[in-house]
Amino acid sequence: MGICSSCESTSCVATAKLILEDGRLQEYSYPVRVSYVLQKYPASFICNSDDMGFDDVASAVSEDEELQLGQIYFALPLTRLNRRLLPQDMAALAVKASSALGRNVVVFSAKNPPGNVGSWRRRGKFSAS
Repeated sequence: MGICSSCESTSCVATAKLILEDGRLQEYSYPVRVSYVLQKYPASFICNSDDMGFDDVASAVSEDEELQLGQIYFALPLTRLNRRLLPQDMAALAVKASSALGRNVVVFSAKNPPGNVGSWRRRGKFSAS
């Protein structure tokens, strides 16, 4: 008697997920510096969703740091930097994240970085990585 197992072959790649102010989702399949992302969004700061909590202040990820694969980040307006995250703020961000993760997204890869014409591919529903 042997062990029977089933394996579905999928190519899930861990990505850093960035939810923009307008609710769009960008995914990076390679580490990218926050300073690089902020060049595109100079009126924003980037915060790690793991560092956000009720009544905590919204703090920025350092521009020298890289977005980590497998993490979710938010691009928030500079006016919200170091301000308390109220329950309604957290709820709004959760809805925005849920909506963004359920839509088609733009995925940037090392072979096709942002700014390169045709550098993105559409991806279907969010799959945990």
